[in-house]
Amino acid sequence: MKNNKKFETNSVRAGSIRSDEGEHSEALYLTSSFVFKNAKEAAARFANSEVGNIYSRFTNPSVKMFEDRLASLEGAEQCVATSTGMSAILASVMSLCNTGDHIIVSKSVFGTTVKLFDNILKKWGLDISYVSLTDFSEWHNAVKKNTKLFFVETPSNPLTEICDISVLADLAHQSNSLLIVDNCFCTPAHQLPLQFGADVIIHSATKYLDGQGRCLGGAVLGKRDHMHHVASFLRSAGTSMSPFNAWVFFKGLETLKIRMDAHSAKAIDLAVWLEQKKKVSKVYYPGLPSHPQYELAMKQQLSGGGIVSFEVKGNKIDAWSLIDSTKIISITANLGDTRSTITHPATTTHSRLSQKERDSSGITDNLIRIAVGLEDIDDIKEDLSAL
Repeated sequence: MKNNKKFETNSVRAGSIRSDEGEHSEALYLTSSFVFKNAKEAAARFANSEVGNIYSRFTNPSVKMFEDRLASLEGAEQCVATSTGMSAILASVMSLCNTGDHIIVSKSVFGTTVKLFDNILKKWGLDISYVSLTDFSEWHNAVKKNTKLFFVETPSNPLTEICDISVLADLAHQSNSLLIVDNCFCTPAHQLPLQFGADVIIHSATKYLDGQGRCLGGAVLGKRDHMHHVASFLRSAGTSMSPFNAWVFFKGLETLKIRMDAHSAKAIDLAVWLEQKKKVSKVYYPGLPSHPQYELAMKQQLSGGGIVSFEVKGNKIDAWSLIDSTKIISITANLGDTRSTITHPATTTHSRLSQKERDSSGITDNLIRIAVGLEDIDDIKEDLSAL
């Protein structure tokens, strides 16, 4: 049945499963396995001729509730929950590709994502090419006969670059390839890549979907035909989401829209303020008219999001000095928290990249990334008074 409810309603109501006890807040199913009525039922479940819970590695009500709710928000046919955001990427690539397939990846991705492709996936015979996120000609020229996947983050981490999802999706489909979009920065509250032609969505649920920095988790979403392969991979590989974490994320989704609206409102305020500071040489934020993909961002996204990156005048020492001067903002590499966080990408999130790779991706030594939380914006600015 088609779900015609609005986003905020689905955030609170979609996916709910209640037991005969009649609990209002959905129950947490902390169990490793499930009991069958008889041997015949057990056999039917294992043979997939009967729907039902078997073992929490691949069937658990708490996990299913999170999957169904997130799928309703993204407009996806199915969601497969994973243990982390990185395992979501691993599961999608391992299940949708074969040895010898070619993958085109944006240069503007999380540092660990690059290492996953280069240090692990290449060993299994996958051919990886890196191109500019925003230069469509590079994507076009990189296509090979064996290209299977396009992989992007939009907005990217940490420079908030934006790619035209529709244009990239068209090229991918012309090449008989799938477009995978990491939608971590915007979440479905502020961007719906499937509506622009993307085939698969990746999430680190650890970030905004949780919203309070509590648990690790990930998700892969798309059509059932594709998700069947991802679910089969998880059933055997075991990179599954724990029921407790799923329950936390499920409850976190209830406030996702409210939080993302607030994060974004505070982020644009901070970005405008940073552009006026003499010690700041450049600000990266899609909601600013000065952003090179501003018009595209406003077409694809409901806002600029909650991430603001900027370059201070000087070098690494100057960047570190500003970070160390903060008293409220948390010095941590995580993002998507109610609490604002600040980090130095070149020596944290992207430190595993070579200097050449960081240079190619625009990760300078004077770059700082702030994930704007829900504190009062004047207090956040006061914490950056060293500027």
